[in-house]
Amino acid sequence: MKTLLVPVTLHDALPSVFATAVLVARRFGSLIEGVALRPALAEYVPVDMVGGMTWLRDEEADQAEAQDAGQRFVAAMEAAGLPRREPGASCAPDAVANAGPRYRWQPDVPPGDAFLGQYARLFSATVVGRPGADDGSPRMTTFETALFESGRPILLAPPAAPACLGEAVLIAWNGSTETARALAFAMPFLRRARRVLVVSAEGGMVPGPSAEDVARSLACEGIEAAHKALPAGRRTPGELYLDTAESFGCDLLIKGAYTQSRLRQMIFGGPTSHILSHATVPVLMAH
Repeated sequence: MKTLLVPVTLHDALPSVFATAVLVARRFGSLIEGVALRPALAEYVPVDMVGGMTWLRDEEADQAEAQDAGQRFVAAMEAAGLPRREPGASCAPDAVANAGPRYRWQPDVPPGDAFLGQYARLFSATVVGRPGADDGSPRMTTFETALFESGRPILLAPPAAPACLGEAVLIAWNGSTETARALAFAMPFLRRARRVLVVSAEGGMVPGPSAEDVARSLACEGIEAAHKALPAGRRTPGELYLDTAESFGCDLLIKGAYTQSRLRQMIFGGPTSHILSHATVPVLMAH
């Protein structure tokens, strides 16, 4: 987890996104890179424009928003006491090994979500805010683009800034390929955690290894983990995961994203959808 990408958009959860990234950077001595993420002009400018004035006005607003995003990112990193690293500076292996947390702002990046999906492939993880339906919430398209297009994990920041991250880790295990990938990406956190719990939920499993199997596998990696198989009762798997995370004192949840299709979860609900709507702790996800 030596490199973290933070796409900056002006939403209400932005302070939590910054705080989450800083907590990870302090844990691993990471470089946090911020970029201004905004929709491409063609995505929201009407086709029937008069004299090009609408385009000019929106382009100016776009540049002002990008500048505001950069100022907020730099202010947050400086307030956290992180030193600045200029874009283009090389990362020599010997220097990186001894480097502490630091940041850089990457100016003049292309607009549009397509850029984020491609650029995020260079980073250990991308830190985004938990999406929501309110006007001030992070956009779902940002989360989904980074999740599906980057090939890397997503660290989902909760609406309120976390105080700690990675001390007590809960793995929401369902036997799936998606969760196995999330677990592999989470190994840096698991190796440093004080407590690890692997949880499976009745009704939430697909054909695959059990939570007990995962705990035994982690033991071979030198990671001590407890395990629980939870009966469903009247709660959904998503509710079981979050309730157990709260009782465990979890400060990081590991979860594969969309084992069921997005369309199915939109219609019927599912663990990923529930966590996206209700998680109050950081969540590391992969697809």
